[in-house]
Amino acid sequence: MAALYRKYRPQDFDEVVGQEGVVRTLTNAISHGQIRQAYLFAGPRGTGKTSLARILAKALNCEQGPTPKPDKTCHACRAIAEGTSLDVVEMDAASQRGIDDVREIRERVVLQPVEGRYKVYILDEAHQLTDAAFNALLKLIEEPPPHLVFIFCTTDLSKMLPTVRSRCQTFSFSRPRLADLVRKLRRLAEGEGIEVPDAALSLVARSARGSYRDAESTLDQLAAATEKQVSVQAVLQLLGAVEEEALFRLCDLIVDRDTAGALTFVEELSEQGQDLGRLVTDLLEHLRHLLLVQHLGEVPESLPVTEETRDRLREQANQLPEATVLRLCDLLAVAVEDQRQGGDPRLPLELALVKVTRPAADLSRESVAHRLELLERGVHSGHVPETVPRPRPEETGPPEETPSLELEQLQEAWQRTILPAVEEKSIPTASVLREAHPKGLAGDRLTVEFPQAASFHRQLAEEPKNATLLAEALYEVTGRHLELAFEVGENGGESEPELEEPVSEEEIIELMRGTLDAREVEPE
Repeated sequence: MAALYRKYRPQDFDEVVGQEGVVRTLTNAISHGQIRQAYLFAGPRGTGKTSLARILAKALNCEQGPTPKPDKTCHACRAIAEGTSLDVVEMDAASQRGIDDVREIRERVVLQPVEGRYKVYILDEAHQLTDAAFNALLKLIEEPPPHLVFIFCTTDLSKMLPTVRSRCQTFSFSRPRLADLVRKLRRLAEGEGIEVPDAALSLVARSARGSYRDAESTLDQLAAATEKQVSVQAVLQLLGAVEEEALFRLCDLIVDRDTAGALTFVEELSEQGQDLGRLVTDLLEHLRHLLLVQHLGEVPESLPVTEETRDRLREQANQLPEATVLRLCDLLAVAVEDQRQGGDPRLPLELALVKVTRPAADLSRESVAHRLELLERGVHSGHVPETVPRPRPEETGPPEETPSLELEQLQEAWQRTILPAVEEKSIPTASVLREAHPKGLAGDRLTVEFPQAASFHRQLAEEPKNATLLAEALYEVTGRHLELAFEVGENGGESEPELEEPVSEEEIIELMRGTLDAREVEPE
């Protein structure tokens, strides 16, 4: 028994779905006798390139033709449909890609067609032909015998030689819309007696990512596994896909800043056997849809979503701040990269959810930028986010509340975030502070400690210019105005340790060069 995608392959131009522009151009050309010697069909896999090439061959060789409406009943049409026609030769350029294969073509094209008007060569995955093979074909494509037609099919148009493309009439095949895919699957299900709800067909179509063949093969597999009683749950189990409701619920938890709820929900999905790697990719796709709605003001028709999903997308796009969507996309990209390296995406996913629901707990510079965006958005909309301190109604001055801050947070962010912020303002100042570390935090007073051998660096750090740069960087990262105190570690002080060797003149000069950006001036 033939696979469903082969059984329901379109047999004439009227049955082709989703490629209206290509079909219209070809049928008009055939009607007006404007048949070209070479065609190039380019587009993603599973979009009907080879099927349309066979239909074009039928239109050229039908007993009623050349005609845009082949009768499908004559001997030529039936032979082409069954793959037994001697006048239509299909070649897989992935395996028959060498110059010897092309020489064989050149030897045979001089022969007249057996029963049709044209000898048609269909080269699938044509971009895999070698350069030598393409060069051998050039003259034949440019000046072919009147009975010869080439149809090149490729999934990678950029790899086709420009000299070949210039001799072909090129047609670009687009991915089908979700509605087109669902309509094709519904016709196939009715023809095979498969009971399947529209929601399940939408899931199958969405997972195919624009490939008719993939969608039809998936439905074929589902029909065999469920004895033609396909349910939404069966589709989710087979594909490992995430139900749309789960994606909406996870984003609702992010809107509510419910960290515990988000982590618990991820745990529930994991216990149900959900592929968390697939959850990350599906969540990224969902966030992309939200971004499009936020920027376009409406749900684009091109989105592969059902009608009932559109209203929920609009509602959630208005609830979830754009800055949060962008921040979460950046964080999930880490999980995707870890997955590519063979790692477990669960921890990066959970960290992303924590950071995006509790931005005040994250002192990274990206998180600070995220909080500033939320603040700006709140000011423009008249609503200040919960993570931003709110002034009391009777206050006219700055708010008394300040972001909470722990010493451990500063110590963790010192090398990763604070020093890079200083370095953007002054590289010498950052190099002076690189040996120091936060030692104590009492209220708004931060003590910065230097090692015993770095008392000179401490003196440089105490200079007003350098201390001000550090204070500004700390404010950018923490949102707190901190008073600074500098000290040397225990047993330190102004005197050097007894066992320490005296510093040479060359070392002092080198230190001044590195920290103060100084240069030595030769005496006159």
